[in-house]
Amino acid sequence: MDREQSSKLSAPARRVARTILNGFESYFAEYQNITLGAKRRFETANWRGVHEASTERIDLYKSMVGRVARLVREVTSRDLADLDLWHDAREAYAQLVASHANYEIAETFFNSIYCRIHEHFPIHDRYTFVTSSQPTDSRPLPDYSIYVRYDLRDGLVELVSRVLDDFAFTVPWEDKRRDVRHIVDRLEGELLPGLDCPLRDLRVEMLESVFYRNKAAYIVGRASHREGVIPLILPCLNNERGGIYVDTVIHDQDGASIVFSFTRSYFMVDAPIPSRYVRFLGSLMPHKTSAELYNSIGFNKHGKTEFYRDIIGHMRGSDDLYAIAPGIRGMVMTVFTLPSYGVVFKVIKDRFDPPKQVTEEIVREKYRFVSRADRAGRMADTQEYKNFLFYRNRFAPELIEELLRVAPSKVWMDDKWIMIRHLYVERRMVPLNLFLRDAGDAEIFDAMDEYGNAIKQMAAANIFPGDMLLKNFGVTRHGRVVFYDYDEICALTDCRFRRIPEPRDEADELAAGPWYTVAENDVFPEEFRLFFSGNPRARAAFEAQHADLYDYRYWQRLQDAIGAGYIFDTFPYRRRARFDRGEADTAFTYDMAIRAGDIPAP
Repeated sequence: MDREQSSKLSAPARRVARTILNGFESYFAEYQNITLGAKRRFETANWRGVHEASTERIDLYKSMVGRVARLVREVTSRDLADLDLWHDAREAYAQLVASHANYEIAETFFNSIYCRIHEHFPIHDRYTFVTSSQPTDSRPLPDYSIYVRYDLRDGLVELVSRVLDDFAFTVPWEDKRRDVRHIVDRLEGELLPGLDCPLRDLRVEMLESVFYRNKAAYIVGRASHREGVIPLILPCLNNERGGIYVDTVIHDQDGASIVFSFTRSYFMVDAPIPSRYVRFLGSLMPHKTSAELYNSIGFNKHGKTEFYRDIIGHMRGSDDLYAIAPGIRGMVMTVFTLPSYGVVFKVIKDRFDPPKQVTEEIVREKYRFVSRADRAGRMADTQEYKNFLFYRNRFAPELIEELLRVAPSKVWMDDKWIMIRHLYVERRMVPLNLFLRDAGDAEIFDAMDEYGNAIKQMAAANIFPGDMLLKNFGVTRHGRVVFYDYDEICALTDCRFRRIPEPRDEADELAAGPWYTVAENDVFPEEFRLFFSGNPRARAAFEAQHADLYDYRYWQRLQDAIGAGYIFDTFPYRRRARFDRGEADTAFTYDMAIRAGDIPAP
């Protein structure tokens, strides 16, 4: 926009635009400050602080949007319901961010202010940035280097040693020579034999900022050659005794994808220009969308924008119909999907099927709870949308009938559009019950191991799924089992795990229902066997590997550990992939804490 065009915009519109941009700059600075503290939290093993900072950063966006929306009301006496004002404000804002390094995230912030004031309606490119004000990659990249480049002229040992030197923490390496040997041996044994190029032709580039999440720090980079790009990820752990060590090396796309999975908490990484980090990560994981990658590094609100733009583009290039998702119909949600696009859309029903007794507000609160929790690699990230518009001619008739039958208050439509007033979007997975139906014995055994691990890892993160029916879990393309039905989820420490009392007499034995008192938060793990009704093969495979979940004492022990402040490890890679640290491999465990008397034994 040139000066003449800018002068045609009203002064109130320009004030609104400047106020919103000032608010974005303030938000981004505070976001970065929280993120910058991740290094010290890792080095000092401040795991409680890690969780608190993660929650604080997630909550920051909503609080800043509310604050800036109030300021916008104060900088003009114009009626903020006037859409002409917002058309001009959008134009003025586009001019302000034209040379901004983070224009795309700034545009999303503008959208959030508009949606807060207008309650998410109407959404149109005249008033918001449904499409960006700038074509993708229309400008040269800013003069800002985000990675360190290494060459292999002195061999792999020297390269790995230099990488560890360059990324050393304030806490020293536990045994740098050992870690270098582990990394080199793994790469020489698993990676290099499959490369059709000399070692000297590899170009290694490591991102200069470390990625922090939960109890780990990840050094992330790539090795490029004529045939493509290889991820290089070094997860580092703190032994909590004054040393840092490299736990494994990840050098394949699937492994990298699991590290950056939609089932895990967002990373903290010092990324002054997030778009450049997203482009770099996209070279490692080309199957991941920009939306997923923005989400993974903590810019989940912009991830929503990227998803919306992506699915609009997909609909223009496809012709299949939205349809009811396969699987058993839910009692709380109705779920639909577009077969050619890998997500599901979940709409809360107006009335819940018995025996469900929750309310819609309780369900929404459960989803907010999950969005702020440590998902431990076992719960799907969910994006919430209001007033989501679809073309009516892309909806199967039976889907329209279903929506009008079970959730009429959520649906508005005319001859051209269908608007869903409130919905959630999640990654589509194969429901576990459907996966097991067609699986062989080996697949069932592995899936039941994953199912048990999912329950245990959620529990270790202080999450109790409540309804553990197989239909409430999905199987990802990597074979991981993930929980995705949150209407009965709660904190593990809010439950009371009990053993079913022995019957006192024959009348107790023959009673149609429980003869003992049951409080709302009582859980009887012995009853978990009922989740396998009709699938004896799955039950046998589960009990061969995870029968301890039937024991109420297992759960009480976890509660004791969580209550004592113990933070469990969760790894985004198989335990068998971890390096053997020999005598040093005596990390503090819950069992050690019991023996030391720090946590009472059950």
